[in-house]
Amino acid sequence: MESVRTFERRRRVRGAPYSLEQFQQKYALQSGEAEDLYARFGPSSIELDLLMAAKRRKPCFSSLSADFELR
Repeated sequence: MESVRTFERRRRVRGAPYSLEQFQQKYALQSGEAEDLYARFGPSSIELDLLMAAKRRKPCFSSLSADFELR
C-alpha cells in the first residue's frame, strides 16, 4: 500500500533550488532514491547538499568538473 502525502513547505528554500534531474546527476542516484529524498527535503540545494554530506555521499566527478573550462 502506497500512501500519497501532500504537504506545503513551511520553510523558505535556502540556496538555489535543484531540479530533480540536477540532484540525481550530481550525486549519481537512482531515480527512486532521488525522488524520495527530493520529495521529503524539497529542492533547496543547501539542505540537499547537507543531507548528502551527512550520508557521506560525495558529488560525482562529472558534476564537479562541469564548471571547468576545457583547453
